[in-house]
Amino acid sequence: MPLAIFDLDNTLLSGDSDYLWGQYLCDLGVVDREHYEACNLRFYEDYRQGRLDILAFLAFSLRPLAENDPADLARWRAEFIDQRIRPLIGESARELVASHRQAGDTLLIITATNSFVTRPIAELFGIEHLIATEPEQRDGRFTGRVSGTPAFREGKVERLQAWLRETGQDLRGSSFYSDSHNDLPLLQQVDRPVAVDPDPALRAHAERVGWPIISLHQDASSAA
Repeated sequence: MPLAIFDLDNTLLSGDSDYLWGQYLCDLGVVDREHYEACNLRFYEDYRQGRLDILAFLAFSLRPLAENDPADLARWRAEFIDQRIRPLIGESARELVASHRQAGDTLLIITATNSFVTRPIAELFGIEHLIATEPEQRDGRFTGRVSGTPAFREGKVERLQAWLRETGQDLRGSSFYSDSHNDLPLLQQVDRPVAVDPDPALRAHAERVGWPIISLHQDASSAA
């Protein structure tokens, strides 16, 4: 069955779950708002500009997982998904996923955002397969470090290739939907790359090479 691969943030979601999780922690008072918001915004802008130091970002973004009790984290995450993520899922995104499911495709989300945040979001879409950045755990707690290769830029290609070997899948007939020029390494690997509400750099590339450009965000709340 062909693979239908989806980026998550600003693609299936009309917003960035990683950034919004940080904002939610600020709202809860779990982290110092002034310091955290300034760092979160700087890293988010670096991502948009294609200059993100992914290891520096992960050292920052995974720290709250290590500093808080797993039971508290699970409770906060459930509230976050319900309050901040559900409104960002539009009917167009649901219909796109449903169309690939009805076609018999294998559905996969691949995202740089960590799996603690994104696993329940994949479940909202009914998508079993998720490749995400994996936060390290030890003795039932997060360590604040990343396990393995982050699923970012070329890391997405590396992680996908490993998944293909493990599952016996291949990229024949595959599609990949993304909003970001950071995903060009993976977009160039699939048979059908699709730009979704693309950033300026990806839009320019898609127009130049003739990739489809679609919008999924007209019927969902939009957030940074």
